[in-house]
Amino acid sequence: MPGNHFSSTHKKAHRNKRPGAEDGARFEIRLSGSGGQGMIFAGTVLAEALGVEEGKNVCQTQSYGPEARGGASRSDLVVSQGEIYYPKPLKLDVLLALTQLACDTYYPALKEEGILVVDSGMVDQLPDHEVHGFPFTELARDKVGTPMVANIMALGAIAALTNVVSKQALLTAVQKRAPKGTEERNLKAADIGFELVRKKKRAQEGKKV
Repeated sequence: MPGNHFSSTHKKAHRNKRPGAEDGARFEIRLSGSGGQGMIFAGTVLAEALGVEEGKNVCQTQSYGPEARGGASRSDLVVSQGEIYYPKPLKLDVLLALTQLACDTYYPALKEEGILVVDSGMVDQLPDHEVHGFPFTELARDKVGTPMVANIMALGAIAALTNVVSKQALLTAVQKRAPKGTEERNLKAADIGFELVRKKKRAQEGKKV
């Protein structure tokens, strides 16, 4: 049974731009997992951060399976400082996979030099590719009190890895979009995501010394 597909476009809101990944060139991101992991919500938050807060052009498309929970789910974003003439991804610059099935299914769409981010507690069979693995679900449960914010934690990590969006823009979008009463948990999750990447980068720099 085919999934449901939706698309939306965010136009530039203002001139306060910062250099994004590849200095504003077309940049493609896929957030993937299973139904119930909040991929559609995460895509909406990231699209708002990029389009409204940072003034970039963003096309967001999303697809989810027939089951509300457990079915396949993904949210795709195409980002550019210029016009976007085709709204769907052609070859991914970033793939987030929160499940093994998502990684297996969507990895072939990732560029050879693309960035692969996985939930290391959920994905253990890895492709022959550099992988940025973090235990998002486990940390969300242990540090924030609910696994439901693993998606936002992953957005923080992606932002820190790629510089496609600033931390402030992402946090502002999280604050605006988070369901009432969950703002602090989601903001904490995003901050943990940024910190995970900072710690990894510091460890790598230490090995080079």
